[in-house]
Amino acid sequence: MFVLRAPPVQRVVRAAVACAQPIERSPWHLTSRHLSSSAQLVAVSKSQGKTRSGLRGFHATTTTSKIVAYKLADIGEGITECEIIQWFVKPGDKVSQFDKICEVASDKATVEITSRYDGIVKKLHYNDNDIALVGKPIVDIELDEQPTEAESAPPADATQGAASPPALEAVASRSPKDFTEDRTNDVVYATPAVRRIARENSIDLRFVEGTGKGGRILKEDVHRFVELGESPLAMHSSAKAAAAATAPSAEDSAVTDESRPPFVQANASATASNASLASASAIVAGEDHTASLSPIQRAMFKSMTESLGIPHFRFKDEIELDALMRARQHINDHLLALGDASATRLSFMPFFIKAASLALAKYPILNARVISDGSAPPSLLYRAAHNIGVAMDTPGGLLVPNIKHAQTKSLIDIAADLQRLVQKGKAGAIAGADLKGGTFTLSNVGMIGGTYLSPVLVSSEVCIGALGKIQRLPRFETTVVDGVAAERVVPKHILVASWSADHRVVDGATMARFATLFKQLLENPELMLANMR
Repeated sequence: MFVLRAPPVQRVVRAAVACAQPIERSPWHLTSRHLSSSAQLVAVSKSQGKTRSGLRGFHATTTTSKIVAYKLADIGEGITECEIIQWFVKPGDKVSQFDKICEVASDKATVEITSRYDGIVKKLHYNDNDIALVGKPIVDIELDEQPTEAESAPPADATQGAASPPALEAVASRSPKDFTEDRTNDVVYATPAVRRIARENSIDLRFVEGTGKGGRILKEDVHRFVELGESPLAMHSSAKAAAAATAPSAEDSAVTDESRPPFVQANASATASNASLASASAIVAGEDHTASLSPIQRAMFKSMTESLGIPHFRFKDEIELDALMRARQHINDHLLALGDASATRLSFMPFFIKAASLALAKYPILNARVISDGSAPPSLLYRAAHNIGVAMDTPGGLLVPNIKHAQTKSLIDIAADLQRLVQKGKAGAIAGADLKGGTFTLSNVGMIGGTYLSPVLVSSEVCIGALGKIQRLPRFETTVVDGVAAERVVPKHILVASWSADHRVVDGATMARFATLFKQLLENPELMLANMR
């Protein structure tokens, strides 16, 4: 901050030029000893009819406004870029400290960026769905300087608009309703998955009515919008074309027909043939388009490309779950009888996680990590903690948070941790600490579908398991009747466990022994309870 001081004659000449020309902000900030001269100069200009309404060039402040470039801070976990999900502000908005500026998504989680300054937003450096780099500016904020009334008043000619011609009124009647007026703080709330669906169908979410809490837009709202008519982006393109015309045409007049369903592009052939809304929307939704990878997809692309250098081998085996199902039912009945509302009922996943941890204790090589950076001979890092990752299908994509120190936790403890991660995953709020440090992974994709699976390793682990769906299938069972052994066919609940291991350091015999122990612990829950610590 500094004040330029020029000779008196030059100051008067420059001030006169400033009065005569339209300017956004005068480069001269007059000190108190020059106010009398400037007042006389303005009086002379008024007498000559050269003053301008809303002139902001002369004021008594001694400091200039400061515009700061607000940079995207490093949010840890080695993240170098984030996707802009949505902006909560626009240029010209006034913000205060801790006000929300935007929502960004990395390959780890979705977070909201808040302001550290009080001021006015001058520029947004990115649009929605753009990739912002860590350490680079995302928004420019003009810090508050308490401007005078003359500065803050807008020019009179800027606040007066011309009357809308008939063509614009016709277009306005056709334009879809902007539902942001009905939402909290005029913000469009939608998960990354919903925004992806909207992008794929060229839908502007501002014009989609949200049925969720606080106007939040759900997947069903977007699908319903697509089924009812054309994309608002196409609507706006035609609206702009009509607004540019000097006179309305017959087709523009036909657009205002109230009997026609909203958001459906009008044309003579469609009206004559009574074409269905589904056909009109299919034309819009069926066009080819290119979409950028989301942060989670980019992370998956990178990790799966790296996994191509790992020689996998597979192992699959069937597990009978009838005994485990009975044990689980007894435990849940007991928790229900206690009447503790905070108690978490057990699903099958806590049993799978605990069985894997007990098996890892006997075969620790499957919890290890290969260290091979090229500067030294390859080695194995044996990790003491069993941080067992659980693959989750979240609205933003595949995430693998992990249960920390599963070897020290009970089934109820693991169930509570698992429920916490599931709830955070649905909200897109899984913390970075829950995503890092995994040593072993289980995928319960069978709850969606699939029996025989082939999971893919990540470079930080040497083993991964995938559990298929539980099926009720016929199996032979040997029984003794009157001292005579006989076989009969009985129904059994069968689950197929599919394993993949790094064949550079894990041999088939070790994988088979681990999988057999895992199977024994699940088929005989009393053995699992006996081995717990």
